[in-house]
Amino acid sequence: MFAERITQQLGKPTQNLWGWMAKKFFEKHNRLLEASAVKLCDIQPGNVVLELGFGPGLGLQEAARRLTHPPGKLYGLDISEYMYNVASERMQAEIQTGKVNLFLGSVEQIPLEGGVVDRVYHCNCYYFWPDLRAGSREIRRVMKPGGLMVTTLHLEDLKRLVASGVLKDTKWQPEPYMEVLSETGFVDVHLEEQQLNGRSLHAIFATANEA
Repeated sequence: MFAERITQQLGKPTQNLWGWMAKKFFEKHNRLLEASAVKLCDIQPGNVVLELGFGPGLGLQEAARRLTHPPGKLYGLDISEYMYNVASERMQAEIQTGKVNLFLGSVEQIPLEGGVVDRVYHCNCYYFWPDLRAGSREIRRVMKPGGLMVTTLHLEDLKRLVASGVLKDTKWQPEPYMEVLSETGFVDVHLEEQQLNGRSLHAIFATANEA
């Protein structure tokens, strides 16, 4: 029961003690993953960028700093109303200028027109999607041909969580996700091990095909 509650809150934090604990967990453990995803995306000053599952907004801050020239724009999508409110407060100044726009919703229905996004990134996110194929297809829909998507994860941390009963009913392994990406309009889908600040992490790269 305890492990199930943690899994639910990591996937969709709510505004209560459990959700607050999930927020603290993200702020402590996802900071490196967020920074790595943004760096590996190679965001250019005028790119249109989308973060999925932005949580408390750490990755949004990292990406916004790189968007220094028009038409640079950052979009964010999260299914948790609590995280939406936390990140909206964190990014208030950038939202007011129009540089950042946050949405509350699911990856299966991204509220953007097709073919507008240059870069997509997400961290510790796809394990909680109810339909990997639908989510992947929707990501491809909003991306420009040749656009890059990056997701970062700590495989060893994930294995420990699964062994402890957390994430046990999720599709956390990278291989099924990578297979779905290859089947829904992405090419050059591959997994790389990265070293950052003395820690090992993994990143999945996928490029939107030219079709």
